[in-house]
Amino acid sequence: MGFELAIILEQGSKVIIQGMTGNFGSFHSAAMLAYGTNIVAGVTPGKGGTTVNNLPVYDDVLSAVREQGAEISGILVPAPFVRDAVLEALEAGIRKIVCLVEGVPVRDTILMKKKLMEAQALMIGPNSPGLISPGCGVVGFMPGHIYRPGPVGIVARSGTFSYLVADSLTQAGLGQSTALGIGGDPISGVNYETVLSMFEEDPQTEVIVLIGEIGRTSEEEAARFISEKLKKPVISIILGETAPPDKQMGHAGAIITAGRGDYDSKVRALRQAGIEVTSTLGGLVQAVKEHLQ
Repeated sequence: MGFELAIILEQGSKVIIQGMTGNFGSFHSAAMLAYGTNIVAGVTPGKGGTTVNNLPVYDDVLSAVREQGAEISGILVPAPFVRDAVLEALEAGIRKIVCLVEGVPVRDTILMKKKLMEAQALMIGPNSPGLISPGCGVVGFMPGHIYRPGPVGIVARSGTFSYLVADSLTQAGLGQSTALGIGGDPISGVNYETVLSMFEEDPQTEVIVLIGEIGRTSEEEAARFISEKLKKPVISIILGETAPPDKQMGHAGAIITAGRGDYDSKVRALRQAGIEVTSTLGGLVQAVKEHLQ
């Protein structure tokens, strides 16, 4: 099987980075390029005509779309400018956006989500580590050397533990189709259900790993969706079993409020939906291996 196709980011997908001229954007876009991502341009108002990482920079997204055929935008602008960057990308016809920025105001995310729905567009994030399709490319912060092409799809709310999962799978000889973080904020541009549907339709993905954590009710909603819509096996692990109630853990979306979103409720909902929930990384890898045998 070839690995030219994947969900969202495929081999040769034309990517732009909004905010590529800053130190942060320059550094991370260089890492994405080194992995093989087909970044075709950067966009920074007022910096048009310059180059970064030997790529052209445009003043606006529309010019990058017209001249380079851009299809996906990675957002690396400062948080106060994310809303305008996303809306500009949508107006220019971009329908796949990866927002890697944390600290985006919630009211801005609400507006962006409304515009995304109107445009029938997809945004990973905000506050996402990005996504990687091994063998195709990465738009985000994933350490590419730990990933290998294979049949396991990974979806998480945040990033760091998903790297550990991917590394453990790779060490066990189990590669990944696509791995992504939907974002750790209270509101995300895309939910578990959308990504799970993509994995269900993706011919490369045979097993799905869902990495959840305390806070919000995303995992409970995903459990209902999986039981009703998915045929592929889903293995899950939930983080935050020992976290104190009403205390924010790590990021804005990981706080238990009003008795909702705690560890037990998520595990219970997933198991009631017939989803295997593991409590250790080793157990997760073993469960995936068994489903693939």
